[in-house]
Amino acid sequence: MTDILIVGTGAMALLFAGRLAAAGVKVSMLGTWKEGINAIRQYGVRIINAAEENSYPVDVTADIREIKKPLFALVLVKSWQTKRAAGQLKEVMHPDSVALTLQNGLGNLAVLNDLLGEERTAQGVTTYGATLLAPGLVRQGGEGVITLGIHPRLSPLKVCLREAGFSIHETTDLSSLVWSKLIINAAINPLTALLGVMNGDLLESRAAKKIMSSAAEEVASVASAKGIKLIFKDPTLAAEEVASATSGNISSMLQDIKRRSPTEIDAICGEIVREGKRLNIPTPVNSLLFQLVLSQVELYGKNYENS
Repeated sequence: MTDILIVGTGAMALLFAGRLAAAGVKVSMLGTWKEGINAIRQYGVRIINAAEENSYPVDVTADIREIKKPLFALVLVKSWQTKRAAGQLKEVMHPDSVALTLQNGLGNLAVLNDLLGEERTAQGVTTYGATLLAPGLVRQGGEGVITLGIHPRLSPLKVCLREAGFSIHETTDLSSLVWSKLIINAAINPLTALLGVMNGDLLESRAAKKIMSSAAEEVASVASAKGIKLIFKDPTLAAEEVASATSGNISSMLQDIKRRSPTEIDAICGEIVREGKRLNIPTPVNSLLFQLVLSQVELYGKNYENS
């Protein structure tokens, strides 16, 4: 089977590593979070699905020298760790291999391209979700979809992902999906992190819904100015529908805040604000959410080892 390196040891990294290992794919993991690495070494990757917990043995290391040239890499670290991950991959990737990012936010592909080259990088968008319960232990969210951009080298990886039960779609217009997901992330994640609530709780507050709507509409305005066609017509309705469909989920940003870990706010609201300034599109709500989440991280303290 195809060798796949999972970069990261957080929730999504565990979900992909466990499901691929269960399908018989040869998987290894590279991370920096000591507690996570130790837990995986001791107990394997543990996934809770419904009321059942399963464990899958997976090789994991923090030492790049222990990684043998993988055919594929799945980049599943937080956006603020992408540059470090790209540098590590540059050292170990096979000349014909591909690094696929399924990360949230903007800018991750550009960082990978700078160090690895466009021929060795690919991007996708996923609606799969997972909640980190403890080091090495993750609860799977509902089933979702992985949508990939067209890349000539991805076929073997797509086979592996399908064998692991992931639903795979392809598109020639990935920017539409990236910005559509960015709208959802900007409308939901910062508010859940600031208020300390699950996704669905936002819909119980008229004030929260108004902020969600304003954030979503700002992102849509920036996307429109860039000539990007979204996959939905009503950004506010789309954000509310996702919040409802994932009502019991703890957003990844709230998970980060609870772990006193840096968030992806810069790659979400921060990038929206910067693009807005470049295009002369006002983004006051996203700017405020950006600064508030940054303030919250600073007040809670930082732990840059959780990856």
